[in-house]
Amino acid sequence: MSDDGSSVPNVTQGDFQSALPATSNSAAVENDEKVEETRSFYHDADGFHFQPHSRQLTVDYRVTKTVLGVGVNGKVVECFDRKTGQKYALKILRDSPKARREVELHCMVSGHENIVKVYDVYENTYSSLKCLLMVMECMEGGELFTKIQSREMKAFTEREAASIMSEISSAVCFLHNLNVAHRDIKPENLLYSKRSEDAVLKLTDFGFAKKTEPSSQKTLETPCYTPYYVAPEILASEKYDKSCDMWSFGVVMYILLCGFPPFYSMRGLAISPGMKYRIRSGQYVFPSPEWDGVSECAKDLIRGLFKTDPAARLTIEQVMAHPWITGCNQVPETPLSTLSVLAKEKDQWRDVQVEMSSALATMRVDSDQMKIKNLSESKNKLLEKRKQRTMQSAKFALANLVVSLHHIHLSIYPFIIHLFIYCRKFTTENSNTGNMFIPFFISFFKYVCVTVLNAN
Repeated sequence: MSDDGSSVPNVTQGDFQSALPATSNSAAVENDEKVEETRSFYHDADGFHFQPHSRQLTVDYRVTKTVLGVGVNGKVVECFDRKTGQKYALKILRDSPKARREVELHCMVSGHENIVKVYDVYENTYSSLKCLLMVMECMEGGELFTKIQSREMKAFTEREAASIMSEISSAVCFLHNLNVAHRDIKPENLLYSKRSEDAVLKLTDFGFAKKTEPSSQKTLETPCYTPYYVAPEILASEKYDKSCDMWSFGVVMYILLCGFPPFYSMRGLAISPGMKYRIRSGQYVFPSPEWDGVSECAKDLIRGLFKTDPAARLTIEQVMAHPWITGCNQVPETPLSTLSVLAKEKDQWRDVQVEMSSALATMRVDSDQMKIKNLSESKNKLLEKRKQRTMQSAKFALANLVVSLHHIHLSIYPFIIHLFIYCRKFTTENSNTGNMFIPFFISFFKYVCVTVLNAN
């Protein structure tokens, strides 16, 4: 199901071949000689256009059963050029205005070295469904964090993180200069061209991308996002602009420098009220020991990206001019904890990605019709570490609050102490449920304190 409610052709590895019109190899070879060497998109004086090929894709390409991935609007499978044998990635989209917008925007920006290249687009009909088939370069190196995990014992340094963010910033700068907002920047949409050390990192999946106005006027209204990367203004009932990409850019940078996200749900949900509040108010920390060795320059850049006011947030031009990006080759080669965190819980990282990508919403986040997947009891170790840290902080704050009540009338001490003991016992024995009530307990304590002080 695409995020606009329309179904995507349900093509699996096993039945992909049968979903395509049968074309014999001999017929394909015979027809190959008649195929024009033309691109299916072009620029002219009026701007950008794309004109899909109407002939069957199987005339030009041999499609395999291998599924390479799943994007916002469709699946991606493996295919080979019948003439050259070159391997490509084929994205299958049910034809719709939204799919055409994705194809048009991706084709328009695919000339940049840090954006996945589109080679051709076909318009074919299968089982009475009109489909758009987008032939793209095959990114053999895999996802950003998968490549980092494959390093095994080789240290991942802050300088390497800066180099990676420099590549990402180049792609985002190109988009924003064309007044295109990507709206779904996350590690899964950042792929390497090959497995070798000289691989190029590229941005992909333009299923949420949209054109914006050249001016600073906010024109985007539909909240399209992945929860862990969503900007505060998207969660609010207001228009927003391409600066939402800069918030997501900051989240990717944060994860790259430590291995876990700055904003997360503590209740096993894709996005919880507490997580929404932390995003809207910009509440995050640089916890020890993961952040102890990270440079102040990197932290300064993150602070500029996590401004809750879009007008105060760094633009991509300002990011490109920041010393951590411009001097990425001079950034300290400090070993980061990112690799150890990801390697230690290698089997868990896919679960983290699923949790991060579980909600691709097209309606207001506060709407009763919100389409966000409810993740019941989350057992992921990476996210549990963040929960444990928060639990410890909350209990510490609770203890400090009680200690600070020394000036209150002695007559309420027994009540306060007994309630505090009950709170600690409840939150310890019921960590998941107890987490929800810690703010209530603290607020109640404050209410008691104010009431007693006012009465005396």
